Amino acid sequence: MTKGKILLLGVLMSLASAAFAAPQATAAPSGIQAYEEQEFVADFTKYKIGDFAPAQYLTPEYTIKQYNLRNLPAPDAGTHWTYMGENYVLVGDTDGKIYKAYNGDIFYHR
Repeated sequence: MTKGKILLLGVLMSLASAAFAAPQATAAPSGIQAYEEQEFVADFTKYKIGDFAPAQYLTPEYTIKQYNLRNLPAPDAGTHWTYMGENYVLVGDTDGKIYKAYNGDIFYHR
């Protein structure tokens, strides 16, 4: 075999081994997205985005007014932040629909 053919064979084998290498893991979410939850447990009940929170979480006593001190984004119009089972949950003001949830550890995010 000539040097050119050996070199070409080496390049082809390198490319082939790279194609079969294990896929790299995707980067972990950063910033506040790292605290985002798709489901959580509160009051011995499992909730997920799209479910409805109990009426008690729609009352002023449970409304979080200083959301920025807890590193939460401003609530959209017609929604408010509440605290359910160690999670901050964005719920609809009138129907209690759950739009977003963050793990309570977001409070310590810097």
